[in-house]
Amino acid sequence: MLKQIIISGFGGQGGLAIGKNLAEAGMDEGLYVTWAPSYGPEMRGGTANCSVVLSTRPVGSPVFAHPTELIALNEPSLEKFEADVQSGGTVFVNSDVVTDRVRRPDLAAYYVPCTKIAEEVGNPKVGNMVMLGAYVARTGILKPETIETMIVQMFSGPKAKFVPLNLEAFRQGMACVG
Repeated sequence: MLKQIIISGFGGQGGLAIGKNLAEAGMDEGLYVTWAPSYGPEMRGGTANCSVVLSTRPVGSPVFAHPTELIALNEPSLEKFEADVQSGGTVFVNSDVVTDRVRRPDLAAYYVPCTKIAEEVGNPKVGNMVMLGAYVARTGILKPETIETMIVQMFSGPKAKFVPLNLEAFRQGMACVG
């Protein structure tokens, strides 16, 4: 098994956190992983993306030209990366921000209302956890319990109060594509 994933959006949308969670959960499950963030000088509002590789075999390079999957959190990300996705690949789209549809008929597309669901669970900032849930549910590549453990570990100390909200967002994301 080899998954090469691009996660892309505006800075502040949590795309890098999605990638880090996937990589850490993959490592926890015994997979070979890489996580390579890429972002501009802007902390919020600029573009940010990361590449994640999850594999049952050693990973030769964290760099790849044609992802098996794309998580597009904003319109420019879909425009930039859709053409590169491997034929037969999958695209996950934040449908509350992205108005375009996936144009290629050889790709599976899932439209996830991240902001709407995040607002329903109590905070629009947890849209990335909604998308993470949708990705995990659709691909089945990682166990939901492993991701939930990563969420608990990510929000420790004073941030521990955010664990229930993020877990609920993750679970609602899983349910929206189930």
